[in-house]
Amino acid sequence: MDSFTQIVLGIATAELCAGEKLQRKTFLYGAILGTIPDLDIVVGHFLKPVDGVAIHRGLSHSLLFFALLSPILGWIITKLERGKIDFKSSSLLVFWCLLTHVLLDIFTSWGTQIFWPLHDRIALKTIFVIDPLYTLPLLISLLIAWRKPTFSLRKKYVLRGIYISSGYLALTSGLKLHALHQFETALKSQNITYNDLIVKPTAFNCILWNANVATKDAYLLGDYSIFDSQPITFNSYKKNNELTKELAGNPDFETLKTVSEGWFIITKKDNLYYFNDLRFGLLNTDSNQSQFAFSYVFREKNGTLKADGVPKQKRDGKALMIGILNRIRGN
Repeated sequence: MDSFTQIVLGIATAELCAGEKLQRKTFLYGAILGTIPDLDIVVGHFLKPVDGVAIHRGLSHSLLFFALLSPILGWIITKLERGKIDFKSSSLLVFWCLLTHVLLDIFTSWGTQIFWPLHDRIALKTIFVIDPLYTLPLLISLLIAWRKPTFSLRKKYVLRGIYISSGYLALTSGLKLHALHQFETALKSQNITYNDLIVKPTAFNCILWNANVATKDAYLLGDYSIFDSQPITFNSYKKNNELTKELAGNPDFETLKTVSEGWFIITKKDNLYYFNDLRFGLLNTDSNQSQFAFSYVFREKNGTLKADGVPKQKRDGKALMIGILNRIRGN
């Protein structure tokens, strides 16, 4: 999830874990601890673009990292808050703030390597990385709690925020199962044989859902709104296996292939190869010049093809949001 949401969740977790002992200082510690796993983004700025993407939500989002870091930060907090909190309580405070961060990230499309060094990412794909309907209940509960004089009253309102936001996560999970059923029914009715299917929400909502369908020779992309009245349709994109073979063995390509979990197509334009990650959909619906949300262009540097992210313009995001708002209302 976005950094602000993780800060809010970190504060709520810290308040429940140590609010009685640290009082309102939990707002400071929770904000810091809720941010720590995402510091891998900062590290990524010092790496090659592809390597920066590869490490995101890896080691820093793993149980191993939390187990090693929790006693260290717990000891520091114990020293800073001498006499207020013991080592065990402060270590648990750190661990739960870090763990709730990664548990929330698991619900997003990118997922996390919570069991690093294993490569598999766990991604439930039920919520977009920014969703105000999750964040606002937590934020409002914390604002109310800040004004309360005792821990028992603060805990009461923080728990309300947790219950509401967690209930929303449960709702998005139910809506995803409904959308998945609709996509599976549409594929069956259209006699489409497929190898794999993933379903995930579109930006900032849980009403409009996207599907990626892997067939033998192509990927199919489709969308479904809870308010739809017409059958689901799919757009086909050839896998371009020959272009893929031409990049095989290139280090950046192999890294991106792993990161995308195989959901990609290679295209070629003006003698340049483009790696298009299919998991996050399209920025436009122009069938003649499709632009994917996450694309990388390969350019020759020192005799080797290196991948760089394709920059996105502000108008791309604006057009995407207009398209989503129009599509949410149904077909």
